[in-house]
Amino acid sequence: MRSVGPDAPTLCAGWTAKDLLAHLVVRERRPDTAPGIMIPAFAGHTEKVRAAAAAGSWDDMLAQLAAGPPLYSPLKVVDRWANLAEMFVHHEDVLRGAARPDQTWTPREISAELQEALIAPAKSMSRMTLKSCPARVTLRTRDSRDVVTVGTGPEAVVVGNPGELLLFAFGRAPVNVVFDGDEQAVSAVQAAKRGL
Repeated sequence: MRSVGPDAPTLCAGWTAKDLLAHLVVRERRPDTAPGIMIPAFAGHTEKVRAAAAAGSWDDMLAQLAAGPPLYSPLKVVDRWANLAEMFVHHEDVLRGAARPDQTWTPREISAELQEALIAPAKSMSRMTLKSCPARVTLRTRDSRDVVTVGTGPEAVVVGNPGELLLFAFGRAPVNVVFDGDEQAVSAVQAAKRGL
């Protein structure tokens, strides 16, 4: 975020890097906004607080995010697990912000340890985000390990590195994955809404 600046585009529709930064700061510092991330009835409050934060200082928000969750935040205790997927996905949202969803993307190099750590969140997120896909979807690593299989129907396999599989599960594009399986199932999975 420091390198691209507050006005950079992101993969989060309609949000600049500053809008996304405000989301991350509010997520860690305003536990009262958490329900609005998943429950539509509370989304108005969450967005109001996020928009107010986005009107604040870019540098102050960067410092808050870099400091991590404050002591009073429920995320402080589970920071490593709760924030790993969130921070990875939103880093890529900024990194890929100017990319077209249909373009070929070459991911940045990330360590083998981080790739391994992203398997668990890819598995858990996929169970939520892919369950309504009109197929039996398997996420598979490039070294042929099945991460998760979700749904019923004809089989569609999504193959990629764990980070790319996580991004796919979150509905992000572009991602560097390949598809295999029933042609109609693959097309249906590609067209299906994914994410939270």
